[in-house]
Amino acid sequence: MSDLFRVGITPDFDRHATGLIDPMLAERFDSVSGLTYARLAEVGPTATPAQLRDVDAVINMALQFGRESFSGNDRLTVIARWGVGYDMIDVDACTANDVALCITPDGVRRPVAEAELTMLLALSKGLRAKDRAIRAGTWRGAEVGLGVCVQGRVVGTIGLGNIGAEFVRLVRPLGPGRILAHDPYASRAAADTLGVELVELPTLLRLSDFVVVNCLLNQETRHLLGAQELQLMKPTAYLINCARGPIVEPGALIETLSARRIAGAALDVFDQEPIDPADPLLSLDNVILAPHAIAWTEEIVRDNAIADCDACLAVFRGEVPKHIVNRAVADRPGFQAKLARYRR
Repeated sequence: MSDLFRVGITPDFDRHATGLIDPMLAERFDSVSGLTYARLAEVGPTATPAQLRDVDAVINMALQFGRESFSGNDRLTVIARWGVGYDMIDVDACTANDVALCITPDGVRRPVAEAELTMLLALSKGLRAKDRAIRAGTWRGAEVGLGVCVQGRVVGTIGLGNIGAEFVRLVRPLGPGRILAHDPYASRAAADTLGVELVELPTLLRLSDFVVVNCLLNQETRHLLGAQELQLMKPTAYLINCARGPIVEPGALIETLSARRIAGAALDVFDQEPIDPADPLLSLDNVILAPHAIAWTEEIVRDNAIADCDACLAVFRGEVPKHIVNRAVADRPGFQAKLARYRR
């Protein structure tokens, strides 16, 4: 094995975030003797053993990692995910191959929570309709429509983790009448500290004026909101999803919005990304859409990159990095042996 510590940068940064990560790579890595970094070869949607053969670390935007990706590889030690979603990565395969999977919770917390609040306020004030109205020459009047205030309304978050809790902190000063949360893993103490009522999902959907999706995508949450769940929502309610598209069953959502069984939705994420140009969502006038980038700010780009670089640098020094998803890997003899060979 080469004495150089090699960091691979997934090629999708060049397609979807051109140049955004590069300044921090240069700032964090260029002065480090014994470390080099480069883009991985472009192959396909799933990482191959050949791509990973000569790297110790990977900074990953959205490249998929399956069990086969690690075949014959005893060098790769950390995958640093640019963000917090890791549904594209086989976590069990990472652990079995002594690879730590790290995420960037500190980088996404405020930008995503602010993005959700932005979507909520845009929906509540009918911003999209009013923008279209003035462009069409309409000035006020009944055609423009009335918005609603958050004050006194019921806000519900599906998930009360890192981002969900931050969203609650941001929306509270607007004076909602109640804040509800559904999260089987949230503690009563954490909810009480935030002033949130923990409820079952059907209760949250029936009572909330604004439903905000704040959970990870996994086998428990895939299509968590289907036709039956969406039918529970008020006809005046709004749905905001900046988490993962497949948490909401796409056909059910399109039917619900088309029939105007809810007032509207704001979506930054989709079942298929990039969105299909023929997707019916694009023709609906009661939905606000963004290209999985509503939370992309200077701060999220900077802080996600810092966290990923620091995870790689920790391994470079032979240390356990922060924010490991598969925490059991840290105690595995194989992972510890990998770290030992990096210590200098």
